[in-house]
Amino acid sequence: MQKSHANFKNRVDSVIKRVKWTKGKNYYFYMRNLESPSESRVKINGREMIMLGSNNYLGLTTHPEVKEAAINAVKKYGVGSGGVRILSGTYKLHEELEREIAKFKGTESAIVFNTGFITNLGTIIALVNENSVVINDEKNHASIVDGSISSRAQIRVFLHNDMKYLEKILRSYPRTQDKLIIVDSVYSMDGDIANLPEIQKLAKKYNARTMIDEAHASGVLGRTGKGAPEYFNMTGKIDIVMGTLSKAMGGLGGFIASTEDIVTYLKHVSREFIFSASLPPAIIAGNIAAIKVIRKEPHLLKQLWRNIKYIKKGLAGLGYDIGNSQSAIIPVLIRDEVKTFKMAQILDEAGIFVNPVVFPAVKESESRIRISVMASHSLADLTRALEAFKKAGKQIGLI
Repeated sequence: MQKSHANFKNRVDSVIKRVKWTKGKNYYFYMRNLESPSESRVKINGREMIMLGSNNYLGLTTHPEVKEAAINAVKKYGVGSGGVRILSGTYKLHEELEREIAKFKGTESAIVFNTGFITNLGTIIALVNENSVVINDEKNHASIVDGSISSRAQIRVFLHNDMKYLEKILRSYPRTQDKLIIVDSVYSMDGDIANLPEIQKLAKKYNARTMIDEAHASGVLGRTGKGAPEYFNMTGKIDIVMGTLSKAMGGLGGFIASTEDIVTYLKHVSREFIFSASLPPAIIAGNIAAIKVIRKEPHLLKQLWRNIKYIKKGLAGLGYDIGNSQSAIIPVLIRDEVKTFKMAQILDEAGIFVNPVVFPAVKESESRIRISVMASHSLADLTRALEAFKKAGKQIGLI
């Protein structure tokens, strides 16, 4: 007991020491207080900054129609749902949102959870058991990792986007073994895309199920923003499609889009769904409006990709390593923790909001500045950001 307590204290002390070190060096760029909406420009400590750290890819958080829908729902229903979905907390709005998601993703049905993290946790735990094998890409989101661990299934991990490694794992199990392959369709730190066509081909060959996390793909990838399956012309071919409503959709929540049977099963088995109070009607109404805006305002997606291409070209032209980004997430690889913090510090002073990412979020050799682009950024904003990156890179000897 005493040893266990000592181990816990050591872990706490280690974190506190690290936080104090970053604060002492003015390297602490976490939990900054926003004094304005999460738009292309934000206010922090009374200072306006260009926001390059938000997942509000299409700017829908402040879209007039989305805001109006949420406000009207508050006026009609109040601020809370009053219960869990399976008992007293279901509104027609919840069911309408699930129909809209299923239509958007090209599936039979959908279920909405309170957050993306809870969606992965509750779904994976419900889909597999101790007789199953869960096969993860090594760069899967923490929610997928935690869901896999909590499921009690055997966990196998393949090298990032390495299809030969994935096939080696699949080949080692009999066809009758319950196998679930889970990947992010867009990886949250690198911005690259999973090789869904090959994954689906291998899944079919070795009798495995497939699940993808569309958190950073919904509203971003595909001709109409419907995600990676649309991008690869594979709509309806993935067994379980997970996504979030807090990024390109601009609201809050997570979802699973799949067959009617899978969705019904989750609604009656997933503890994370059954025992959580439902999302407030205002949030649901805003999410419904956001999906409709994506459908009827395709120029937002075009603007987003114009901005993505512009800043990627600019950063690469300056000599930065931006990896294999294929989405609105662009890593500026520094590969040194102190230099990463120093760059964030210089950019902050220049009025550019970015996210420094270091171990344990990424490997120690992969420290980076993670930036994300929005449709609402002007080219003037992005040009100013590139100028700041140029100055910062030269100041610390990166370019």
